[in-house]
Amino acid sequence: MEANLRMRVSKYMSYLLRHNPEGLAMDEQGFVDFNELLGKLRSRFRVNRKYILELIEEGNRRRFEIAGSKIRALYGHSVYVELELEEDRSVKKLYHGTTQEAASRILKEGLKTMRRKWVHLSPTPETAKQVGLRRALHPAILQIDAEAARRDGLKFYKATGEVYLCKSLAPKYVGQVMKLERSSK
Repeated sequence: MEANLRMRVSKYMSYLLRHNPEGLAMDEQGFVDFNELLGKLRSRFRVNRKYILELIEEGNRRRFEIAGSKIRALYGHSVYVELELEEDRSVKKLYHGTTQEAASRILKEGLKTMRRKWVHLSPTPETAKQVGLRRALHPAILQIDAEAARRDGLKFYKATGEVYLCKSLAPKYVGQVMKLERSSK
């Protein structure tokens, strides 16, 4: 029951901070007042400040950032925000976990932002696999030649230790589908 509540609270926070602030005053960088967000969460869930702070800290991937009395999502936005991320100039390969069907399309058409502002990439095949497992039992892992894309003028940004961002990628930068065995977890 507790894990289910944490997931529901986290999903609603992500929805509010990435897609629809539902009346929360969001600044250009995507920050909202933490207490206002907490009030919105309390309208649906029995949570307090400590619960939300623990939820943010315990996740395996950093999804939110707190600065003073404000909070924002670090990636995944469909609403316009200026994240002011630092460009990564060293990563050579990145990975994208997706469904087998989407992988076939991506290999032909490239990676597109779809309903979001950025394409999300992972630093390792294993991380990409975890992302892909959210949508498929046997995800496809695509390898991205970030070095070649960078030489052609594309930029990559590190949102967190596990998430890199870029704009759309042409198919020439997307490599062969990698298949990883599903872990026994």
